[in-house]
Amino acid sequence: METTRFVEAVRDDLESAAAVGGQTLVEAAGRLSAALDASMRLALLDALSEAAMELSRQLAAGRIEVRLAGRDVELTYVADTPAPPAAEEDSSARITLRLPERLKADAEAAAARDGVSTNAWLVRAVTAAVGQRRVGNRLRGYSSG
Repeated sequence: METTRFVEAVRDDLESAAAVGGQTLVEAAGRLSAALDASMRLALLDALSEAAMELSRQLAAGRIEVRLAGRDVELTYVADTPAPPAAEEDSSARITLRLPERLKADAEAAAARDGVSTNAWLVRAVTAAVGQRRVGNRLRGYSSG
C-alpha cells in the first residue's frame, strides 16, 4: 500500500480548511503540511502497526506483520511455523531495545530485504549470535549455561 495518497489527502484537507483564510493561509498550510510529511507517514505506520498487533491477538494461529519498503507498507499474514521443542522457548518475553537511529534503520532495511518483520529479523540475529557463542564455548570446553 502506497502511503502517499493518505498523506496527500490530509494535505488537501488542510489546504481546503485554510482556504477560508485566504491565499496567504493556504500557502502557509502547504508549507506546514510539507514539513509534517514524515511525521504523518510515521503516524500512519504506527496506526497500521497497532492494528496489526490487535488483529494478531485475535487470530488463532499466525500473526499480521507490517513490512515497510521505502514508502510502501505491506500487511502480511504470517503462519506460525512450529519451532523445535525447547524448554527455554516455551514462552516469549518482551524487552525494550534502544538502538542508535542509524542501526535501527539498517536493521529495518535488512528485515525488509529478507521479507520479515524487524522483530523477526532481530530474533534471528540474536539467535545466531547466541548460537555462535555456545558453539565457540563448547569447542573451548566451556559450559554454555
